[in-house]
Order: sequence, then C-alpha cells, then structure tokens
Amino acid sequence: MPKEGRAFASMTGQCEAMNGLVPESMEGLVIAHLGQGIAVEHENKIILCQTLRKLETVAVGDKVLWSLSAPDQGRIEAILPRRSLLARPARNNKVRPVAANIDTVFVVIAVEPYCDFLLIDQYLAVCENNEINAALILNKTDLTLPEALENELQVYQNLGYQIHRVSTKIENGLAELKLALHNQVSLLTGQSGVGKSSITNIIVPDKNLKTNTLSETTKHGRHTTTAATLYHINTGGDLIDSPGVAIFGLADLNRQQLAQGYREFQPFSDVCQFNDCSHHLDKGCAVRVAAEDGKIAMTRYQRFLKLTQKMSR
Repeated sequence: MPKEGRAFASMTGQCEAMNGLVPESMEGLVIAHLGQGIAVEHENKIILCQTLRKLETVAVGDKVLWSLSAPDQGRIEAILPRRSLLARPARNNKVRPVAANIDTVFVVIAVEPYCDFLLIDQYLAVCENNEINAALILNKTDLTLPEALENELQVYQNLGYQIHRVSTKIENGLAELKLALHNQVSLLTGQSGVGKSSITNIIVPDKNLKTNTLSETTKHGRHTTTAATLYHINTGGDLIDSPGVAIFGLADLNRQQLAQGYREFQPFSDVCQFNDCSHHLDKGCAVRVAAEDGKIAMTRYQRFLKLTQKMSR
C-alpha cells in the first residue's frame, strides 16, 4: 500500500475509534462468576463478560482488560499482573484460580462448633506459601470459651497470627475488625456454622442489595454464584466472601511446601540432617526433636503429620 494510503487508513482507524466504532480495551475488576459469564465492574457499572479462549481461568479480584462486544456485554482480553493468587484443587490433578490480589485471608472460627484445627493449619499453610497475610476471627465470644480452645489460640498468637475476638450476637469487637479490613482486599473463609455470613452482613450491610443489583445488571436472574464474590466495604476496602471449606484444599502444595507453611518449623528445618527431611521418622530431624522438647507445639506438629498422610493418599 502506498504511503498516502497507509496514512489515510491510520487516520480512518483513529476516527472510528474516537466515534466508538472500534472497541477499545478498558480496565475492570472481576467481582463474581455468574453461570458461564463473568461480572466485571467498570466505573460503577457491571458488565457481563466472556473470556477469550486463550486466557487462563479468571479469578474474582482480578484486574482485567475488556472491551464491549455488544450492548451491555463484554469480552475479557487480558488479565493484568496479580500480586497474589489463591487456588483450589480441580480435576485431573490441576488447580483452579479462585481469588486474586488478596492482602489478608481471615479464617473465621467460633466457640461453637468446635474448631477444626486441621483445616485452620491447612488454610495458614496455603497462605504462607502464597505470601498472603493470614489472621483468625474468633466468633461467638458471648459463649464460654473452653480452656482447650484458648490454649490452641495462644499457640497461633505466639506465632504472630492476629486473632480478632468478636460476637455478632452482642456486636462485640466488630469495630476493631472493620479497622483491620480497612483499605485492603480481604477474604473470609472458614468451616460451616461459625457465623461467617453474619460477619459479612455486618461488614457489608447492603450485601443483599448489592447481590440483587448484580443479578439485575447482568440479567442473569437469580444470583447463583458457585465461587467467591467481591463486595466493596463502605468505609474502604474490599471483602471477598468465599464458599468456605472447598475453596482451598491443599491446592498444589507438596510436602516440602507444606512444611514451609508452618512458620515455626523454619529455624529447625534448616538444620535437619537431610535436605529432603519429611520431619517424621527421618534420622537427624531437628523439627521432630523440637516438638518433643516443647519448642514447637506438639499439637501443631501432629496435625502436620496428619496432613502429610492426607497428601500421600
């Protein structure tokens, strides 16, 4: 094509783009998966988008580039770089991204039902390996706290994990929790029955309104998310509400990474006799000796062994 023709084509393309005839990429935030579509927020509007086939799975919390493909419909063209990512086990020994760009995972536990500490350790190990901050929320503190639970909580506190003690029933400790959530992206997770939904409804009082708006805007009808959903907190920050236990699994952690997820192991694992020490019955295992000597909480060490057995099945 002659030089003049190329210049004319370039000018024509620019004019078409200015007139809105050529779709331009815009930045958006993924807030939910809705059926086969993905809800993307852009300038306080929600667009139901599809993804290009070549893209990897998009996660809630992802920042993406998208363009209009039809009125009120879009196409995700690229996933912008993530600062963090949580995944869950998927079929064929693969993992599926669930939530991205998280600053802190808050594991909700309660006085009742009794804590599944094995699950808590699993959550914390995944966070440690993904360099995501983790903290605990103890709910239902209006009930009598068993001594055994308090002892276990002290172990986590000694390891540097922050514990927020709240009661949604008498609304105790919630102001402090809101401050901890301020101006960051947080994810709530935990076993069923601990009051996670009650906490979410207090932090995001217009959650139901936002959920209904999501359904209406995307014309998806009833809002039936099977994964995480992101809500904006009125006082600043975002909250990702996860479906709970199934979100994590041990993802793709191997035994060595699981051990790295126990922060108290590190000073001792560095001096184990063998680099590939399983920290079980291996000769010269400094981690096992530390647990036997009380330098590592025996309960945490025993749960580590249970998780390694779980991984080998």
